[in-house]
Amino acid sequence: MRFHTRKWIKPEDLNPNGTLFGGRLLEWIDEECALYSIVQLENPKTVTKYMSEIDFKSSAHQGDIVEIGIEVIKFGTASLTLKCEVRNKMTRESIITIDKIVMVALDKNGKPKPHGKTEVEFVKNRLK
Repeated sequence: MRFHTRKWIKPEDLNPNGTLFGGRLLEWIDEECALYSIVQLENPKTVTKYMSEIDFKSSAHQGDIVEIGIEVIKFGTASLTLKCEVRNKMTRESIITIDKIVMVALDKNGKPKPHGKTEVEFVKNRLK
């Protein structure tokens, strides 16, 4: 798993219990998966189609730093399937895992658009 993004837990990210609000974390995950998929599929019209069961394993508190990790599971014709894990950088505890997130590339009419990709590409390899 490659950890792509870190987030610092601030007061506005907390729930009434004083821990990281799950909805905020899901927002961050969705945004990170969208950005990752847009870059991989080279299509700014890439959207979230599906998220599998979400398993909260622990939480985080104000001042903690969390890391969002994404791994590509497979390339479909117009989709990219990802796996995600978020961990607490301070404690190394896993906070949440999502086994399957499907992102879909769309055309200008909002219909799935084949992307022709079959493997992860790194930007440095595109610039040769």
